[in-house]
Formats: sequence, structure tokens, C-alpha cells
Amino acid sequence: MLTQQAIDGFRTQVRGELIQPGDSNYDEARKLYNGMIDKRPALIARCVDVADVISAVNFGRDNHLTIAVRGGGHSGPGFGSYNEGLVIDLAQMRGIRVDPANRTVRVEGGCVWGDVDHATHAFGLAVPTGFISSTGVGGLTLGGGVGYLSRKYGLTIDNLLGVDMVLADGRFVTASAEENSDLFWAVRGGGGNFGVVTSFLFTGSPVHTVYGGPIFWPLEMAADLIRFWQGFILDAPDEMNGWFGFVTVPPVAPFPEQYHLQKMCAVVWCYTGAPENAAAVFEPIRQFGPPAIDFAGPIPFPVLQSMFDALYPAGLQWYWRADFFNGYDDKTIGLHVKYGSQLPTMHSTMHIYPINGAAGRIGPQDTAWGYRNANFAQVIVGVDPDPQNNERMTEWAKDYWLALHPYSAGGGYVNMIMDEGEERVKAAYGANYSRLTQVKAKYDPQNLFHVNQNIKPKS
Repeated sequence: MLTQQAIDGFRTQVRGELIQPGDSNYDEARKLYNGMIDKRPALIARCVDVADVISAVNFGRDNHLTIAVRGGGHSGPGFGSYNEGLVIDLAQMRGIRVDPANRTVRVEGGCVWGDVDHATHAFGLAVPTGFISSTGVGGLTLGGGVGYLSRKYGLTIDNLLGVDMVLADGRFVTASAEENSDLFWAVRGGGGNFGVVTSFLFTGSPVHTVYGGPIFWPLEMAADLIRFWQGFILDAPDEMNGWFGFVTVPPVAPFPEQYHLQKMCAVVWCYTGAPENAAAVFEPIRQFGPPAIDFAGPIPFPVLQSMFDALYPAGLQWYWRADFFNGYDDKTIGLHVKYGSQLPTMHSTMHIYPINGAAGRIGPQDTAWGYRNANFAQVIVGVDPDPQNNERMTEWAKDYWLALHPYSAGGGYVNMIMDEGEERVKAAYGANYSRLTQVKAKYDPQNLFHVNQNIKPKS
């Protein structure tokens, strides 16, 4: 039993705030990004530095508390908390240092990608990330990191030079190609299984203003658009990226009023090549068929990154299902049109992200993230503010996934799957799973860090 005396002793060891049930800010502090999930931890340690993290890991381990680590907090399955457990909350650790001479970016574990975009943009740099700037750096990076720059610069983990982290025994270590290289291999895709990452060191790449944004077409053009987009993106230069989605047009400006709440298909583009070439690159896209709405144009990269943040604030109800695909034929395109036309709520959507180009040229065993031969990462997302719609949108997502999964490449992007069990985790890592269990046994033999897409230590 955790005593108040033990908690009071812990409080003297940390500079950050320690929150427990009954405190006035407890309910606000325990909220998760996915409003579908409600957890009541025994303690929330808002760490402000590495010393706090070391103290928190040691306290949790020594008092037999289940530890959950929370960075940006975007976890779909709610892995940033645990009932009656200890939450190590890194949100106060938001320091960033950009070294423009060496083009490196040091990022603390509580940052979100909007913090990074703001810091790097001033130097004409960017780190490859996802598609929503409120996403946490830690969770997205440790799971792989698919985003607008994946075809040009690779996944987020392909731009990771090293990490500082606190291990299960309380030791502070650095992992890089030169130091603890086995651990460095594992954290590039293996999630939070190996410790608490307190900071990341990234390579920054030259990105400032891109040519991009969403282009929408009528829903009846969806099948032809998928065919066109697939062929286009598989042959496009690395500077060109664009993800396909089924969407409902939000009933707000700047969307034209006549399209409000209409279901449509769209591609959100990002071209990082020479600005003078953009018009020619986009000519076949616009010639494919007359768009209903065309917002593509010159745009600062952080603006593109944050374009959909307002649509997806914290606290919505979320249910995700994910797969990798090598490609889409008439059968799978037909299934997409069938289910994509049935979006159950305005926020619900389906996205297909290209992961060819630079991301596909890394060897499948070079990092823990092994699906380098697949061309696409797909996610089906049921989202809504109202819990009364949970059953309807969850069933839609499951049915959609079950229909398409037999045609997939197997596995699924760990950042976009729910708490689906050990077999699903094994499938996500494929041939790399066995090696991950060995690294886990070395650095976390008791599986202290198991509130995640868990990799069990090799016995």
C-alpha cells in the first residue's frame, strides 16, 4: 500500500509538482487527449528536469507502482496514464536548442511538434514529423514518425541522432550510433518500452515555405482519384508528398458554404522543391479533374503542419485502426469507396500516407521500424465530440478495417493502433520483434515500462 508518508517523502525529492486524488487540479491533470478513455492514477509527477524523472522512476519501481509516461499525450489507447499508477508527466520539459551551424535540434521530452516547428522555422529548418502540430515529440518519434517530409527526408527516426533517457534501474544514459547502439536501434520505432526519453537530438533539414495544402474533389471521383494519386505519388520526385483522405467539409470559413458538411475525397499536398517549379509539378494534379476546392499554394511549413489542429482539439472521442499496404487494386479501391462514403461523423476520416521515397530506402533491419518495403501507411479513424456516437463510429472503423485487412502488407503503424494485444504488436514489428525482446531484456528485464505497445523481455 502506498502511504502518505511515502508520498510526502517523494515530494521532497522533486522540484516539479506532485498531484494526487483530492487535489484541486487532479481532474484537469489526469485528462487524456482521447476523451473515450478515463483513468484515475494514484500520482501524477510533473517533472521539470532529468533529476525529477530519475526520482520518479525510482519511486515508482521501489513502491511497485505501474508507471505510465506522458509526453505530448496524444496516445490513442491512452497509454499516458494508468489507473492507480504513477504518471511521469514530461509536459513541463519543453526546452529546445537549435544549432544552425551544425543543423541539429535538441528537444526535451515534453515538447509538441508545434514547439519544434516554431523554433526551427526561424533558421529555415524543419525536422520531419507528423500532420498535427499538437502531437507530442516523444510518442511520435519513438513509434517511427510518418509525415509530410517522409518522402524527402525519411521518417522522424531517420533524422534522430541520439536520445538521453532514464532506464528502469534509474540510470541516465545516452543512446546513439556510437553509444549504446543496440538501445539506439530499438528506440527508433520500438516505442516507450526501454525507458523515459528526456531529450532527443535531431538533424534539421532545409525547409521553410512549401507549396501545399488540401485539394478536394467530389466523392463520386474517389475511385479515379485514388488510382491517379497512387500512380502519381509512387513515381513522384522525393520533394513531392500528398496523403489521400475521405473527409467531411467543416462548416466553417474558409471552406465555401455550398460544400459545408459534404463528404468529399481530398489530397493534402506538400512540395518542398524549387518554388518556380511548383506550378508545373501541380499541373497534372489539377488536370486530373476539376477540384471542388483548391487551397494548395505557397505556405510556411509550420502553417501547413498546424492546419488541422483546431479541428482535433484534446478531449474528442477517438478510435483508430491501422495497416500497411503495398498498393491498391480495383478490389481494395472499391472497398475504400464503400466505407469511405459512410463516414459516421464529421470528424471521422480515413487517411493513406505514402511511405516510399527516402523512407523506403532505409533497410528493414536498420531500425526497429521494419515496414520499409510497404508503400503506404493507412489509418481509419472514428472521431466525434459526443460519446453517444462511440458505438456507431467504432463499429464503422472496425468493419472498414476488417474488410481491407486481408489485402494489407500485415502489421500496422504502432502510433495508430489501439490496445489490440500482443499478437498485433508482434505483427507491427515483424522480423524485428525477436531482436527487440532481447534489447528489452537487457535494459528493462522486469518490464517496468509496459504501459505501451508492449514488447515483453526475452526470457
